[in-house]
Amino acid sequence: MLAGSAACGTVENLSAGQKLDKAFDKLGEARSLSFELDLDADAATLKALDAESSEPGEEMPDEMAELLSDARLTFSVHSKKPIEKSEEKDFTAMAMKFSGPDGDLLEYRMIGDHLYVRVDAEALGKMAGSPMPSADELPPEAGAFKQLLAGEWLKLSVKELEKTRDEMAGAEGPGGEEPAAEPSLDAKTQKKLTKALRQVIAEQVDFTTSGGSDGTEHVKATAPFRTLITELFDELRPLQNQLLPGGAGLPTAKDFKDAPNKKVTADFTLKNGELTEVSVDLAKLAEKAKVEKLALVLRIGTAEKATAPAGATEVRIDEIMSGLLGGMGPIGEEGFGGGEF
Repeated sequence: MLAGSAACGTVENLSAGQKLDKAFDKLGEARSLSFELDLDADAATLKALDAESSEPGEEMPDEMAELLSDARLTFSVHSKKPIEKSEEKDFTAMAMKFSGPDGDLLEYRMIGDHLYVRVDAEALGKMAGSPMPSADELPPEAGAFKQLLAGEWLKLSVKELEKTRDEMAGAEGPGGEEPAAEPSLDAKTQKKLTKALRQVIAEQVDFTTSGGSDGTEHVKATAPFRTLITELFDELRPLQNQLLPGGAGLPTAKDFKDAPNKKVTADFTLKNGELTEVSVDLAKLAEKAKVEKLALVLRIGTAEKATAPAGATEVRIDEIMSGLLGGMGPIGEEGFGGGEF
């Protein structure tokens, strides 16, 4: 995609675009991938940025700033086919984990027909400023929800979860009509989308490249933030009926008028032609706060296949819900069961 977009620009743009095209093609050919996303910023920087837009008394808690500065979101996927050719039935394992400075806060693994999940409820409650009750404080009738709060691995049926989701969504739409079909991107729409993105990238993005002797190369893409995001949505607007359900409209230039238009840079790291990291420098978007380092970093690699955790307890989704509603007691002014939560 990028090679086509860069063709309208300089020779360096063309070369950079071709290298990124090949790197993304390799990702699509892989059968297993892992991604790790984190913020490269300290807690003080995040607090300063939040203070710019927060009302007095609504500033980000210190615990939240500390968590976000050290948080990592990891995701891995395995398929029987190359990722770009895979459909839902082809994926054999997926895993996601959200980690903080003191360990894993939330994790799930989908292996075959089952989903495995566990949470560190105590740490999440402290981070949010709303302490959760401990598992020891709950009555036996809290059941599976009590096990969830205790940080145990729970095992759920994927088919049951899908059935519950469909029941909650409703089998019929308003007035007894069939629900509207999900929006889909057919081949024709995908081609239009690709062409639109190429056009904007060709006009707004500048590429530079630099390399080392160990096979590592950096491709940097720079563009003015507000202009880039505004034109991207302008190009996508003719396709909004295919992209969004229910006639929801895409943001307009008016929605982005207050966004900073300083140039931001995405740094793509290639190792022997393979994409290993993407870092987007956001420091220049700060208007008043003095920010030296603020970047969104995505690391890419090959993942080991996720396995089912030992000792997981098989439960039903209705057991968790009944434990939440029945075992926690009435919801009072101070939270569930009249406690602090």
